[in-house]
Amino acid sequence: MKIVKAFKYRLKTNSSIEHKLAAFAGANRSLWNKMLAINLERLERKDKVMYFEEMHFWSKLWKDSEEYSYFSDVPAQTLQQKLKDLSKAFKDGFDKKQKNKRLPRFKKKGLNDSFRYPQGVKVKDKMIFLPKIGYVGFFKSRDIVGTIKNTTITKKGSHWYVSIQTEFEQKEQLHPHVGKEIGLDMGVKNFVTTSEGHNILTRNPYRSFELKLKKEHQKLSRKKKGSNNSKKQKKRLARIYEKIANVRNDSLHKISTSLSKSHAKIIVENLQIKNMSKSSKGTMEEPGSNIKAKSGLNKSILDQGWRKFVDLLRYKVEWQGGELVQVSAKNTSLRCKVCGEISKANRLSQSRFKCVNCGHEDHADINAAKNILAAGHCRLACGSNLIRDRKQEPLTAHS
Repeated sequence: MKIVKAFKYRLKTNSSIEHKLAAFAGANRSLWNKMLAINLERLERKDKVMYFEEMHFWSKLWKDSEEYSYFSDVPAQTLQQKLKDLSKAFKDGFDKKQKNKRLPRFKKKGLNDSFRYPQGVKVKDKMIFLPKIGYVGFFKSRDIVGTIKNTTITKKGSHWYVSIQTEFEQKEQLHPHVGKEIGLDMGVKNFVTTSEGHNILTRNPYRSFELKLKKEHQKLSRKKKGSNNSKKQKKRLARIYEKIANVRNDSLHKISTSLSKSHAKIIVENLQIKNMSKSSKGTMEEPGSNIKAKSGLNKSILDQGWRKFVDLLRYKVEWQGGELVQVSAKNTSLRCKVCGEISKANRLSQSRFKCVNCGHEDHADINAAKNILAAGHCRLACGSNLIRDRKQEPLTAHS
């Protein structure tokens, strides 16, 4: 089978290289924002939006102008890739089949600066050739496998990274643990509880740095906007956010790798995270309740990285020859694994489960994980790829 894989490394840069990278990212951002503004104006006039071919035509004309001559200093292919991204973003925004469809948004300086090369990149040992920049060193932590399809340069915090997407053929293989299945219940107190009875505690990287972040934000608020001290303080904050992301990613990768290597089938809930983390402020006419508690819960939910965890699990277990299955999350915590009784009274506390019908007792999260595993069996037996019931039961801070 054909595998598409990304290899990400940190670049070894100096002030000259960083200046060029920032200029390229800035030109790409400028083109995106200009084209987006024009299209939004066209929409207001109820005209048709421009897509790639028309946007590309205008961008070539702008290169010859004095105002946008800096576009000529940037590799033309990176600008074309940015226009293709914007064109796709508009198509997705109008696609009724897209779950979270919305119009593209303007890009801010210093936030996810990036650009992409579709070709022309060469790798030689620990050096990578980037068109119009030259050879740049990088920290090569592993070998690159496959044919290079495209290369993306991004800035995270104070560092620049290169992500090399490759494609290669891999023989179909059976998972080394064929027949071994597991159900996973994801929560806030225990990040993952397995149907085998194991609990993996939550790291909560954002919560760990929350107090430090608050202090650093207070320091920034006292600095004069645009001053050198303000810029230095912003860099300190960026380093903390980068540390939080690194801690979270490290934890998610380790857990997902371990589970995908030891189980051929992994069953997880289809959690509707956007709905679960909605604000409870309400409106002036209908104000929300327990706003502070819900705000704290929302932070804890978003701190987990559940969606990324599921994405990591999926591709890792599939590479091993296994399968990931998602099932409805409805009533998994309230249903008795033994007799199937569904009742709120079954959940005596956040950790204790006792069925009011048959008296079965278990840890609440383990009972939920067993229900998730059973639901996965049903779905696999039916051969259905649909998750019909998308209702999500409430999640508490201790689940």
